[in-house]
Amino acid sequence: MNGVSISSPHIHSDNSVSRVMLLVALALLPAYAAHLWLFGWGILINAVLLIAAAFATEALMVKLRGRDVVATLKDGSALLTALLLAVAMPPLAPWWLGVVGIAFAMIFAKHLFGGLGQNSFNPAMVAYVVLLISFPVQMTSWLAPVAMQESPLSLAQHLDYTFTGHLPTGTLDGYTHATTLDQMKTEIKRGHAVSATLTAPIFGAVGGKGWEIINGLLLLGGLWLLWKRIISWHVPVAMLTTLFLLAGLFHLISPAHYPGPLFHIFSGGALLGAFFIATDPVTCATSNRGRLLFGIGVGLFTYIIRTWGGYPDGVAFSILLMNMAAPAIDYFTQPRVFGHKS
Repeated sequence: MNGVSISSPHIHSDNSVSRVMLLVALALLPAYAAHLWLFGWGILINAVLLIAAAFATEALMVKLRGRDVVATLKDGSALLTALLLAVAMPPLAPWWLGVVGIAFAMIFAKHLFGGLGQNSFNPAMVAYVVLLISFPVQMTSWLAPVAMQESPLSLAQHLDYTFTGHLPTGTLDGYTHATTLDQMKTEIKRGHAVSATLTAPIFGAVGGKGWEIINGLLLLGGLWLLWKRIISWHVPVAMLTTLFLLAGLFHLISPAHYPGPLFHIFSGGALLGAFFIATDPVTCATSNRGRLLFGIGVGLFTYIIRTWGGYPDGVAFSILLMNMAAPAIDYFTQPRVFGHKS
């Protein structure tokens, strides 16, 4: 045909790295809007600081490696890492906390592994775990919903605290409280029943007050990503089903000591992890069977850590543990070579 040899593959896709990153970021926006409405300006301030720090660190590392800075920044990976870390951080956080976390993610979890596509661990989760272990007080100072605050912080007051540590009351006690998972874990250890704990003002119908809406929007965003075929169903379905079944089983055995499955799904980072983080194609398993095993592992470890571990929410730790196991999963779940005889 005019001397031109036409060879496979003949299947084409309009997906590119930058398009995928942009669509995932867009899927996060409804949850961001709800977070801003329910908890105030903190998430927006965190996001701006983290995006700026992510771009600056990415540019520095790419320059040191002798790569094209503009092309790398355009791929959207630094933007998405910053957005994921910002939504996982407390809204009332000092400016340096997120900057330290995102810089660590860009340098140690991404570029020292070789950059995008070479990293073994999800950068946003590496940053979150490092911050949680290193700065537990700052990472557990969560704001109550605006409707529950006696005097919600204005944008100016929030910025004042972010950069100077100054609050109108002089103390964090009037603004912060434990997360629903932390509150539940603490009350169960004190011998209080789940049903009695759920009557506290911070709890809603199935999760934390306000967080039910945010997690519902994360679920809708994740379903939209499935519809757009940006992610596959295997990891989120396997993870959430495993978490649901384990929580349901233990709740049936002892409802006074173990919260029900909907509480686990709509509290903490379960839906964020299932649709936006565990599905990362670089750090996840590659085959469909492997993704199912990967998702089951994340759900299993999440429930174990939440129920018997030292941290209220185990999603980040679970994802990193399964990131570590992904190469072994790939090895044992390789599809058969075409024409192979059993």
